[in-house]
Amino acid sequence: MAETKSYLVLWAHTARQDLTEIVEYIAQDSVADALAILQKLEAEAALLITLPNRARVVPELLHTGIAQYRELSSAPWRIVYRVDNRQVLIMAVLDNRRDLQTVLLNRLAR
Repeated sequence: MAETKSYLVLWAHTARQDLTEIVEYIAQDSVADALAILQKLEAEAALLITLPNRARVVPELLHTGIAQYRELSSAPWRIVYRVDNRQVLIMAVLDNRRDLQTVLLNRLAR
């Protein structure tokens, strides 16, 4: 039986900030729902410890020739990350109902 390699999953500051903003927004209506979503997203990201390349390449970025970013979908959220050697770096947690180009342009304008 082949041994499964494990990766170190790390969160970029911007991804943690995304998570905080999501939780704070949802907590305005329900703290319990906000905590449940936080746990769900963190658990999904933790699964990237094995086989992180199984998720799809971000289609909007692939169309522009950028293929190193992948995403996990945890509706309605997208966990965007890249794999580098034995590390998975979570880059962003985005609402999939928003246009990715607009979100990225807003980030660059910050």
